[in-house]
Amino acid sequence: MLSPSLAQEIAGDTSAVIGFNVLITDAEGMVIGSGDRSRVGTFHEASVQVVRTQEAATHNASQAQQLRGVRPGMTLPLIAGGQAVGTVGITGTPTQVRRFGLLVKRQTEILLRESVMLRSRLLAERAGEKLLADIAAYDPEVVEGDFLVFRAAELGFDLRLRRVAVVFEVTVPAAAAHGQGAHRQAAHRQGAAPPLALVRSELLRTVGEVFADPQDIIAATAPGWIGVLHRIPAGSSTTSLAADCRRVTDVIAAQDGLAARVGIGEPATSVGGLHDSYQDACEALRLGTRLAGGSAVHLITDLRVHQVLTAVSQSARNRLLDLTTADLRTQPDWPALRDTITAWCENGFNLVRASEALHVHRNTVVYRMNKIEQITGRPLREHRTTMALYLACLADQLGGGTDSTVRRRRRGR
Repeated sequence: MLSPSLAQEIAGDTSAVIGFNVLITDAEGMVIGSGDRSRVGTFHEASVQVVRTQEAATHNASQAQQLRGVRPGMTLPLIAGGQAVGTVGITGTPTQVRRFGLLVKRQTEILLRESVMLRSRLLAERAGEKLLADIAAYDPEVVEGDFLVFRAAELGFDLRLRRVAVVFEVTVPAAAAHGQGAHRQAAHRQGAAPPLALVRSELLRTVGEVFADPQDIIAATAPGWIGVLHRIPAGSSTTSLAADCRRVTDVIAAQDGLAARVGIGEPATSVGGLHDSYQDACEALRLGTRLAGGSAVHLITDLRVHQVLTAVSQSARNRLLDLTTADLRTQPDWPALRDTITAWCENGFNLVRASEALHVHRNTVVYRMNKIEQITGRPLREHRTTMALYLACLADQLGGGTDSTVRRRRRGR
């Protein structure tokens, strides 16, 4: 419980402050820290009795001579959890050092408790990281789901509760990265950790302040990546979850000057379901980042069609783009036409809602739709035709295709 490195740090610092040598022993009486480093590793006989009785003892010069490794001074027990885990001794005449005894004892015990708490927290973090990593990589052919449920229960988490996976990706904005380039290069040459690794604890704390349910599993999965298996409270909705995620991204941007994006999976109540939810959250983050728009929060429920499109082969997406939008993509205002088709489909083929989504006048939408119909020779109110165009537009937004139409035009087709 009392590590030699911590004992030496405490003994050295305390000796420098009070002006008397301080030594710390373990429960067996071996010196593990001392302002006088030559005493480290020696046996301090007086500590054995102090540990056994849990009572302080003083020794004058004559008394100290009769004990192995003991000098005049005072020895006090270090108590943790009701047990003596070692002793702290102060070298000097008993009358001189007695006034420092209780102060040094209490300060050492405080530092010891803080060390234990820190170690416990770090162990819990590592265990949470391992649990989340195992769920993310879960394969029922390799690991029994019940084993992960049992391991989670040992950490205080019930994987049978309804949860949803949330994945945060934190990055350094391009402008900030450019401005800090020389600093990062210098830090790299000195072997320092990258910027995101330096703020890892702060990022975890920020996420933990919003996802504060004791059943929320939060872990850093890689530099700049934080995963959450969020317990869904009764009556909670994805709307409130998305709002919580936006709050986290706002705090990260305000406190650290970093940029954060979020992917949200589907609710689940089993290990296999949580695995799928986590993979979906990562997929939502990947797909959402490739789409135009300023949103930092991406739900897989809004991106299922995009997900299916990216599962199709590259050649199939290219063929869809070329055959469905060939003439449209030669137009200078193709991005506006593409966004119009997308808004028309995603707003229930309703002219008013589509114009509101595009932030343009409805007459502008009518003009664009007429232009699309003239170029394609097909009415946009024919839903099968419109859906084919919609899928092609999504494929173009996802950057899945090559601009072969433009290349043919340049060759004179």
